Amino acid sequence: MELEQFRAGLDAWLDENESALRQSVADGTAGDSLEAHFAQLKKVKAAAYDAGWVRYGWPSSVGGLGGSPILRAYLGETLMARNLVDPGTYSMIEVLVPTALDYMDAGLAAEVVPPLLRGDESWCQGFSEPSTGSNLSALTCRATPTEGGWLVNGQKVWTSYAQFAERCVLLTRTGTPESMHRGITAFFVDMDSPGITVRPLQTIHGVEEFSEVFFDDVFVPASRLLGEVDKGWSIAMDLLPYERSTALWHRGAFLQRNLGDLIDVAPAGSLDPSALGAVAQQLYAFRARSRGTQWRLHNGEKLASETSIDKVQLALLEQSIFDLAADALAEQVVLGDDENAEHWRSAYLYSRASTIYGGSYEIQRNIIARRVLNLGDEG
Repeated sequence: MELEQFRAGLDAWLDENESALRQSVADGTAGDSLEAHFAQLKKVKAAAYDAGWVRYGWPSSVGGLGGSPILRAYLGETLMARNLVDPGTYSMIEVLVPTALDYMDAGLAAEVVPPLLRGDESWCQGFSEPSTGSNLSALTCRATPTEGGWLVNGQKVWTSYAQFAERCVLLTRTGTPESMHRGITAFFVDMDSPGITVRPLQTIHGVEEFSEVFFDDVFVPASRLLGEVDKGWSIAMDLLPYERSTALWHRGAFLQRNLGDLIDVAPAGSLDPSALGAVAQQLYAFRARSRGTQWRLHNGEKLASETSIDKVQLALLEQSIFDLAADALAEQVVLGDDENAEHWRSAYLYSRASTIYGGSYEIQRNIIARRVLNLGDEG
């Protein structure tokens, strides 16, 4: 299906079903909690899966209906623009699944991807560790061979939505510490495996968005190996550009909607025209850059370090929008106690992390300098 045909059909379907999709999920969750976001995500994905929309852009081998990945980009963009799902919870699929399909056994992929597409399950990403910071190659969570598979011991941290996840794409150390990235192996782990403990951590905006995850003699079957032993670094390098591509396009739509909402609710005269113009310029510069990334995926190009440019632009844009909101709605952000004030306060606080999560601003600029601009190593 071509993009224009997909766009017209999806828009018509959403026009007809948006009210029903927006209705509260009757499961006891309320407000802006993560539980509410995941309940809403499940509802929207199930409806979109049954109608076929969420299956476009994915191969038929995993329950998809084929077509370009740009169809997925438009689906996520439209759901964000209509405020039907949260970008963080929705876009994890774009971070993890494309790489998983490249390295996962075909039979396993056919089993586990359809429930994820439909919203019956969710996945998390077990990469970062407490002692490694942004130096992913220094990870120490270890997988040791045992009969029929591997035993995993160690700790991960900043694992987004781990408490809601049924599966985890996990990086482990299988070689010596000195081997660095040449001794890393990736696995696909069931989160209900004995020995896994998940402890949610509260962020600055008061939400338990990520967790620390402990692995104590967790058995992982040999069939859950992703790629080759000691070759997991290539999986990480394949995955990270996806983390900075379609998922960021979706978040850009979320930010554009928030900027529009700010213009609507800001008191007369509270928005400085010059500052607003500068932020709008940032927004459209990012959208133009990210749009190009989506079309590169459509054309079958391989993404690499250049997606760090998208990440830097997105991080600075997010902070600029909510800095603008904090100035224009200062009294609400600081003193307000209604739902509207809580939204802007929470969004402002969360935006502080945009230059840290998914690869810090400083690390991304270093990647751009060394791998995109070829400016040489540090020192």
